[in-house]
Amino acid sequence: MDSVLIVGASVAGVGAANELRRCGFSGRIDLVDSQGHRPYDRPPLSKAALRGVDVPDLQFHDQNHYVRTNIDLHLGSTALKLDPDARAVDLASGERLMADRIIIATGARARPFPADRATGPVHLLRDLDDAVRLRAGLHRGKRLVVIGGGFIGAEVASSAIGLGLDVVLIEAARLPFERILGGEIAARLADLHVQSGVELLCSVAVDRIEALGERQRVVLVDGRSVEADIVVAGLGSLPNVEWLADSGLELSNGIVCDEQGRTAVAGIFAVGDAAAWLDPFTGGHERHEHWAAAREQARIVAQSITGGITTSWRDFVPYFWSDLHGVRLQMLGSAHGADDVQIVHDDREKRAFIAEYRRSGELTGVVGCNAGAKTIRYGPKLARDTLG
Repeated sequence: MDSVLIVGASVAGVGAANELRRCGFSGRIDLVDSQGHRPYDRPPLSKAALRGVDVPDLQFHDQNHYVRTNIDLHLGSTALKLDPDARAVDLASGERLMADRIIIATGARARPFPADRATGPVHLLRDLDDAVRLRAGLHRGKRLVVIGGGFIGAEVASSAIGLGLDVVLIEAARLPFERILGGEIAARLADLHVQSGVELLCSVAVDRIEALGERQRVVLVDGRSVEADIVVAGLGSLPNVEWLADSGLELSNGIVCDEQGRTAVAGIFAVGDAAAWLDPFTGGHERHEHWAAAREQARIVAQSITGGITTSWRDFVPYFWSDLHGVRLQMLGSAHGADDVQIVHDDREKRAFIAEYRRSGELTGVVGCNAGAKTIRYGPKLARDTLG
């Protein structure tokens, strides 16, 4: 009987298992994850989880789902080595799991603040245990310093403001999100932070973090310092691929794959944050670190394995969302290389707007704030061949 081993119970890993069953795959499915928790969704970790939502509410499915769909969970099982010739994965427990096909969905981990430049704890936020530890310290009146104004940093700042903390957000760039969204929209989001009570320090990096009794001092490269009760670093991520160093897979900022998730080794696939998929329009390989991309890749790989491909990576339009200070931000397509940005909808009372991005006259992306239905309607207008 055919069998599939999935390493990593992320949205991509669980999605691949579910899609295999939906496509009629009746063979054995083993789903392995290093964490002991039943598989859960990660986007809420910087939002609902910090506000105290119960763990079961974060989980994709209850235990009955995995029993009903005959998906064998191996939780608390860390993958140590891939043997591509034997189609086997060795686990830290000493167990060896074999399958006809293997899907790698080991995701990514938070990039740490350099340990030699910090005294005392610097929180990261990538998994449920991180969220539980951080939530325990988020008490009204405490001072939180967040290093890095990307999605994790911005959402943690937003959640902490909602919990009554004093929040300082430090961003090395001129404005948070400027690289992704451009200056005009980044300025609007910076204003959103400030209006919500976040102290925003931009165009400055952190030099070091010093212990200060029960508190910490965050020292900036320009000599200024900020005192904190809690420090969180949101400095991006690193793909979890070290365990594949001797596997024969090509690794370059992730596991290099074609546009169906196939690696250089037959029968081995990769999806989600650990995978660098081929962009059929640019010819490059890129990691797409957003929920929608992981879910789409899972569909494509499962359909490829079962031989009934109906989903194409060529048709995928990049999409992400974020919840900040009571508004929802959504983006379709890409702002990269845009030479024209136009605000086509602006309702200050509702804190709503829509911005269109164009390159050489072609629509390449749209950002919507508190304008969900209007934003999503742009999807069919954003052909992938304009997004390279």
